[in-house]
Amino acid sequence: MTEPTINDPVRSAIVAKLKTVANIGVVHGYERYAANQADMQALYVQGGLMCGWFVRRIYIKESREGGTKEITRWQIRGYRGFQDATASELAFDDLIDAIRAAFRGSNLGGLALTATDDGAGIQLEQSGPVMFGGILAHAATLTLTTERFIDA
Repeated sequence: MTEPTINDPVRSAIVAKLKTVANIGVVHGYERYAANQADMQALYVQGGLMCGWFVRRIYIKESREGGTKEITRWQIRGYRGFQDATASELAFDDLIDAIRAAFRGSNLGGLALTATDDGAGIQLEQSGPVMFGGILAHAATLTLTTERFIDA
């Protein structure tokens, strides 16, 4: 199944930026889910390794400071298969750091500022092991706050 077109240009820019990170795995513009393990794994496994991410809008607010400003907080949730023999936690931490570096100083192609009063760039909110799609995995919740003027 192909993913639907993402109408929000900021969400699209976030997905595109994530896809530039080496070894990111699968990136979805929204949370994907399947009722059975095989279909769920098909959504997040690439090259035999579970490594996938999705983007969700978790907060949005408008203000009228010098025009209509939209402030949006995005959740970027990711999973990577747990492999103790290869110290996969360290590789997952390196991937999180690479994502943070990719967004550092970015204005998402001129669409939105990623440095706000809430912080600059990607923030790591939580990281730890989970069962995901029937696989023991590392999971991370990242957030990104964007600001943009939406006046016509």
